[in-house]
Amino acid sequence: MAGWISLGIILLVLLGIIFYIIMIYNGFVALKNNINQDWSNIDVLLKQRYDELPKLIKVCEGYMQHEQKTLEAVVKARSMVNSARSDDQKLQAQNALTDTLKSLFMVVERYPDLKADAGFRQLSNRISEIEDQIADRRELYNASVTIYNTRLDQFPDVLIARAFNFGSRALWKIDPAHRQDVEVSFQHS
Repeated sequence: MAGWISLGIILLVLLGIIFYIIMIYNGFVALKNNINQDWSNIDVLLKQRYDELPKLIKVCEGYMQHEQKTLEAVVKARSMVNSARSDDQKLQAQNALTDTLKSLFMVVERYPDLKADAGFRQLSNRISEIEDQIADRRELYNASVTIYNTRLDQFPDVLIARAFNFGSRALWKIDPAHRQDVEVSFQHS
């Protein structure tokens, strides 16, 4: 009788361990899927921005004949986005595209006729809205990645993560140049 009780206790402990492992595994799967969903939500916005850029460039070309390098940089960055394959390449390409868009909008300041163009204003407002949404989604993506990566390093989750080959994910990082102070000067003409 004591043998049956001991066997029952051992079986209950083993079942508890198995259920605990299943819960940890399912937690990792859920976190991984949340990260993929967050990335897909960013992708939707990036695609919208990608699709809007040719329209913006077309409007700008008529006004900005002397700023061909800026327009070419936007086109080049857009093609980098299209050819990026790995997550790191995609992140770098998107950051490059964001940089070139900032440059474009800075150059536009020198063209009052372009700034006054209704089509340009509509497109630039649309792209600015998309940029804001992308920034919000990047924060959500990074929060999900941080939770996931933290769980990967915590005990006993680390044992399950290694056993089932769950790997860490990269945070969406900005270009280090964006961390520099911006020099502002007010010149009177």
